[in-house]
Amino acid sequence: MSDLDMLTNISRQTFIDAFEKENNPEDFKTYIDIAFSKEQIKTEILNSNSQFYFVYSKSDLVCYFKINENEAQAEPFGKDALELSRIYVLKAFQGQNFGAYIISWIIELTKKMGKTWLWLGVWQQNVNAVKFYERHGFTKFDTHSFYIGNDRQTDWLMRLDVV
Repeated sequence: MSDLDMLTNISRQTFIDAFEKENNPEDFKTYIDIAFSKEQIKTEILNSNSQFYFVYSKSDLVCYFKINENEAQAEPFGKDALELSRIYVLKAFQGQNFGAYIISWIIELTKKMGKTWLWLGVWQQNVNAVKFYERHGFTKFDTHSFYIGNDRQTDWLMRLDVV
């Protein structure tokens, strides 16, 4: 299986597992079909200001994450900021500290890249994720809208200063 196929599959599966039950089925299907199509994922891979990473445990693909810098960021926070755009762990591996490991690794990467702060958007209704980020030092600083189909949702923007 190619990296594109693996990324498309894990992107779809983890997003469905995390959010399908809280959303309108038609809106959700439309969103998934567009946001996690092979064509869209390929476009994101080819963006030089975005990077995807796979995390394995032994030979099992456990999770993936995506970072954005410069103009690839969802909000124009400039060259000193790094966006953690996605971090998704497969359901079977949740609760095993992979998320904490990834956050620590990304913080070090942010510093090595010469960035001064890391930020992300998290759906305000995703209480577990909000608590996870708060435990790792992130604080809410703004909001922005995120659409699942026609459903306008609010993401909290959270940041962590790394210097």
